[in-house]
Amino acid sequence: MSGFNASLQLEDFDDFYFNYTDIPNTTFVIDQSTVACQPVAISDAINAAVCVFYTIVFLLAIPGNLVVGFVIGRNRQSLTPSEVYLFHLMVADTLLALVLPFYATSLVRGWLFGDWVCKLVSLVKEANFYTSILFLACISMDRYMVIVRAMEARRAQRRLCSWVVCGSVWVLGLLLSLPALYNEVFSLKVSDPQICAERFATDSADEWRLATRIMRHVLGFLLPLAFMLTCYSVTVARLLRTRGFRRQKAMRLIVAVVAAFLFCWTPFHLATIADTLLRAKLVENTCYKRNVVDVTMFATQSLGLLHCCVNPVLYAFVGEKFRTRFSQMLYKSGLRDRSSVLKSPRSTSQTLEPMSNLF
Repeated sequence: MSGFNASLQLEDFDDFYFNYTDIPNTTFVIDQSTVACQPVAISDAINAAVCVFYTIVFLLAIPGNLVVGFVIGRNRQSLTPSEVYLFHLMVADTLLALVLPFYATSLVRGWLFGDWVCKLVSLVKEANFYTSILFLACISMDRYMVIVRAMEARRAQRRLCSWVVCGSVWVLGLLLSLPALYNEVFSLKVSDPQICAERFATDSADEWRLATRIMRHVLGFLLPLAFMLTCYSVTVARLLRTRGFRRQKAMRLIVAVVAAFLFCWTPFHLATIADTLLRAKLVENTCYKRNVVDVTMFATQSLGLLHCCVNPVLYAFVGEKFRTRFSQMLYKSGLRDRSSVLKSPRSTSQTLEPMSNLF
């Protein structure tokens, strides 16, 4: 030990030790914000149940949306703007349904499909997140223009404009969903299965996540929802001043559209907003709150995905003219007899006129 004084004895180190017995009844308080939370473990049974749920949604959404698209596509020359928006909403929901098997498999086996498929699936899901609510807002705008502003006579101009609007919605939805390309395949622990999730750079993760969350809350929910509620409120107010059975039918459909959307997506948005507040440290972030929000987001996301099954029912099968057109299509295909097509007292006249409006 050439670097030390050879004459230094072991007892000479006594002066370097701090005598902790001199501290009277000292209490150490742990800073909870510095302690890593143990995530809630989702049981295999719950993952399997959600996997089955995704599979059911997939099996219902694909044929339902394809039927809507096929019926609308057979009447391309007489489409109303609402039907144009409905067609593009069907495309968005079909794309979302197509990625559900990937998420269903990952729940029970982990992510098995590689990094680029992870990015593509995440991009499709995020694009649907934006485009679906924007198309719903477009439909509410068209209902307002027809019922309140009485612009039914300008259908040709409105239909051309609707295709331009749909193209703009797809471009905007794709641009807003580009942060999904940050999703990667990784494992939280060496022994854990791989997951597909967002993964920002460590030094800027909080800032990027907060920015994308605010964009999602404002552009993907709050502003379109405010626009929808405004349009439908004015539309309902106008319908209340009219008379007749068609007014009641229109009001029921409007209430169903708004209620279904709020029922499916509002819980997930509220859970996501709570998660953003915790991450931004605007609310005290404890392990209990963190785990509650994580479990809530996991549960409400499944409810939101159910909306792609509800859309064909709300916008198509509730509409009397759509049902008539669908019955005619089955009759021409030889899958239904003529008597069943003409059961409705109003269907006789409707078989001779084009499908001018699904609502």
